[in-house]
Amino acid sequence: MGCGRHAVSTWDDSGATVARPAAWTVAALLLAVADALSARFGSVTVRGEVSGFTRATSGHCYFSLKDGEGHGASLRCVMFRRQAGLLQSLPREGQQVEVRGRLSLYEPRGELQLVVESLQSVGAGRLYEEFLRLKARLEQAGWFDPARKRPLPPHPRVIGVITSASGAVWHDVVTTLRRRAPHVRVILYPSLVQGGEAPAALRAALALANARAEVEVILLCRGGGSLEDLWAFNDEQLVMAVAQSPIPVVSGVGHETDITLTDWAADLRAPTPTAAAELVSPARDELLQMLEVRAQSMMRRVHQRLDEAAQRLDLAGLRLRDPRRALQSQGDRLRLAQQRLSGALQGESQRLARQFADRRQRWQHLVERTLREASHELGLQEARLKLVDPRGVLSRGYAWIEGAEGRPIVSAASLAVGEGVRAVWADGTAQACITAVELQPAPPLPPRRTRG
Repeated sequence: MGCGRHAVSTWDDSGATVARPAAWTVAALLLAVADALSARFGSVTVRGEVSGFTRATSGHCYFSLKDGEGHGASLRCVMFRRQAGLLQSLPREGQQVEVRGRLSLYEPRGELQLVVESLQSVGAGRLYEEFLRLKARLEQAGWFDPARKRPLPPHPRVIGVITSASGAVWHDVVTTLRRRAPHVRVILYPSLVQGGEAPAALRAALALANARAEVEVILLCRGGGSLEDLWAFNDEQLVMAVAQSPIPVVSGVGHETDITLTDWAADLRAPTPTAAAELVSPARDELLQMLEVRAQSMMRRVHQRLDEAAQRLDLAGLRLRDPRRALQSQGDRLRLAQQRLSGALQGESQRLARQFADRRQRWQHLVERTLREASHELGLQEARLKLVDPRGVLSRGYAWIEGAEGRPIVSAASLAVGEGVRAVWADGTAQACITAVELQPAPPLPPRRTRG
C-alpha cells in the first residue's frame, strides 16, 4: 500500500485462485518514473532551438527546445524566476541555446519537462537564420519600402478579415468591431493559418478579397505562437502578394513580441489582432462625441453671427433718421450721374463719328490708288503677252511646222522622208510631205585655250 500498488486476485476455469501483478496508481507511477529519471540522468546539458517562449507574470519562463537537426523532436522546459533573473537577456524565438538542468515529470499532466538551471546562447537557430535570410532578400528587393505603403481609409464601411473561421481571433476581431463600430460590415475570408497548406490558403483568400473588391481594408490576423507556428506568414509569395495588394492590408499576427515578414510588407502592422481591429475602426462613440462638439461650436458661431448682424442693423437704424431725405439725396445724385453719362455718351459718339469719317476717306483714297496701280500693271502684262504671242510672229511672214499629232517640230533631225506634216501661217494651213531632209553641219568648237 505504501508504494501505491494493490494486490489483485482472480479465478481460473477450475475455480482456483490465481494472483495477478499489482496495479499502479497514476500518482505512484509518475513518482516512480520521476525517481528513475533523477537516478538515471541527474543533471543534463541539452542543445536545441527555442520555441514558444513566454514569461508569466510570476516571472517563471516556459518554452520548448526543438531538435536543431530537423528531427521534429521537442522538449518542454521551465526556468523559474530566480534562475531567469540571472540571465543578461531573455532568449528569442528560434535562437540556438544550450541549457543545463534536470529532468522531471510534471504530475498534473504527466509530461516530461526539463527544469532549466542555466541557459547559454550558441547561435541563432536554423529556422531563425532562414527567417533572417528571407527578410534580407525581400528587403533588398524593395518589398518593405515605406514608399509602397498607403494610408488606411479613415472611416471604412466594409472591412475584410483573413483568418481561421474556427479560431478565437475571428471572435475577438468581430467583438471589437461590433463594440467600436457596429455600423461597419465585416466579411470573413476563411483560411488556414498554420501548417504546410496555410501559405497557399492565405494567398488564395487575399486574391479572393482583391478580386471581389467589396472591402476597403483587409485584416490579416492570427493568434500568437512559436516561430514555427507563425511560419506561414513568412512565406515569400504571401509577402509579395500582401505588398502588391490593391486593397490596403493591416497585419495583426501574434502578440506584440511576434514579428513576421507580412508585418513589414503590410501597409500597417498591429501588435495583436484586436489592435488591428481597433486601428481600422474609429470608435463610434468618439465620433458621435466629436460631432456633438462640432455641432455645438457651429451653433455658437451662428448665434454669434446673428448677434453681430443685429447690432449692425440697430446701428444702421440709428443712422437712417429720415428715409425721405435720404431718398431725395440719392435721387439728386442719380440725376447728376445721368446728366454726366448723357454728356459723355454724346461726346464719345461725335468723336467716334469723326474718327469713322476720317478712316473712311483714307480707305477710299487707298483703294483708288491700289486700283490705278493694278490697272497699269495689267496693261504692262498685256503688252508683254502680245510680244510673245506666236500669232504675231506668223503675221510677219513666218510659219511653224506641226507633226501628225499637232505638236510643233523644232528640229529637222526629227523629220523622216515621206512623213506628212502641216504648215501653219497667219491666214491658213497647208499639208506637206517630206521628200528630203538636209541637216546643217554643227559649228566647229572653239579651240581650247591652254595656260601659258
